Amino acid sequence: MTDIDVRLLVAAELDRTRRRSVVLTDAVDDDDLVRQHSPLMSPLVWDLAHVGNQEELWLVRDVGGREPVRQDIDHLYDAFQHPRKDRPQLPLLGPAEARAYTRTVRDKVLDLLDRVPLEGRPIVERGFAFGMIVQHEQQHDETMLATHQLRVGPPVLQAAPPPRAAAAVGGEALIPAGPFTMGTSAEPWALDNERPAHTVDLPAYLIDRAPVTNAQYQEFVDAGGYANPRWWSTEGWAHRMRAGLFGPMHWHGDGTYTRFGRREPLVSAEPVVHVCWYEAEAYAAWAGKRLPTEAEWEKAARFDPATGRSRRYPWGDEDPEERHANLGQRHLSPAPAGAYPEGASPAGVHQLIGDVWEWTSSDFGGYPGFAPFPYREYSEVFFGPEYKVLRGGSFGTDKAACRGTFRNWDYPIRRQIFSGFRCARSASPELA
Repeated sequence: MTDIDVRLLVAAELDRTRRRSVVLTDAVDDDDLVRQHSPLMSPLVWDLAHVGNQEELWLVRDVGGREPVRQDIDHLYDAFQHPRKDRPQLPLLGPAEARAYTRTVRDKVLDLLDRVPLEGRPIVERGFAFGMIVQHEQQHDETMLATHQLRVGPPVLQAAPPPRAAAAVGGEALIPAGPFTMGTSAEPWALDNERPAHTVDLPAYLIDRAPVTNAQYQEFVDAGGYANPRWWSTEGWAHRMRAGLFGPMHWHGDGTYTRFGRREPLVSAEPVVHVCWYEAEAYAAWAGKRLPTEAEWEKAARFDPATGRSRRYPWGDEDPEERHANLGQRHLSPAPAGAYPEGASPAGVHQLIGDVWEWTSSDFGGYPGFAPFPYREYSEVFFGPEYKVLRGGSFGTDKAACRGTFRNWDYPIRRQIFSGFRCARSASPELA
């Protein structure tokens, strides 16, 4: 892309992203904006001012070298200083002030976008810092969407239903043994934990062609899966008992669930959502399978056996379009299994991108040759066995913050996120 192309792309992505933030915050009144709807989440008004503050820190001050807009509030919106449960007690900007602040910051960013060189420093090469900020705001937009799901009150969000299944999808796909390229060294806006590209050699394995659906998960529930410690790890069973889990979050146990303020019958063919890692692990054990490793997930999503190379996405290298995946909050639910046949991988694995974040069995860590960039706190401080990796994005994830190499991570107890899973198993010798 030329320098002008990058600037035009950045301007368009900044605008598109902010419009999504506005929808999520304008949908509720000021009381709902400042209220904490769950101790797991920040007040919506905190997220709104936080994305503005990060934009100011990285683009106005660092990239642009401009004077601070509101240096006095930096500590209020430092996510490492204040746990989410404590943020309502802070002297936060009110709704009107937060909106005015984000508008002022954005005006300064658009002004410097026309002037700042996009070369000479790694942070500005190919517009990286701007792409990082776009992705950061989109990630908080998904967080705000999750807050809306936890909100109590009349529905305020509207969206068209997802497409119906266009193909019957079931069973498993065989992924042959051999090496593939994992991660990326070429994606211009890829974050540090996606880098560098490296070769991983895997034995043959089978992976579900679609995420586990509500109907499949209901079978586990009906079979007494939550009452039998046989299927759970020691830590998982202890958490199940301590948290009183009986089914996915927002299920009522009578064939209905609540989604964004509406109580509706479960849709059998939809991927199950709002399950924690321990629940996914238990289901997989009950089904005689396991969760895929992160490398297995990525090979199924990216490896093209015809060329021997890894694609950007399961369907190829082109950016996601509506026909490929359920992304960007176009719909307020996962789509039924088989709804996106044009988004399938060469191995016939469906809906790897969008719909639900998929738990993997892997701990979050750096790839060989990992280097923190542009700051340790984005990824490196989270490395270790406390966090499990999720892949693929959800219906609430934007295409700017989702690609075949993108990595998400969270505690294994988390269920408020739009998380689901698919299963895998090692291939028998005759299949391998």
